[in-house]
Amino acid sequence: MPKIRRRNLPRGVFLHLLERIQQREISHEQLALLAGWLDTEPEVSTGKWFKRFSGMIVCGEGELVKTFLRAGQSAVGEEIK
Repeated sequence: MPKIRRRNLPRGVFLHLLERIQQREISHEQLALLAGWLDTEPEVSTGKWFKRFSGMIVCGEGELVKTFLRAGQSAVGEEIK
């Protein structure tokens, strides 16, 4: 199972993530929770996956985080605990 890539993201993915953080008003606190989780080097599915946090949902596919959703939005894929 892959681990989430934190460096050398494709430019388009990186710009999309920055845009979603701004559009969906993801707080610094939520991003700190994400960073703490990423520090644990979690293994994720090779397909679509998501991880719920108190104020957002992180969605990815394989080793890449693909987008951020608001807590009330619907996510697709395997839920990571």
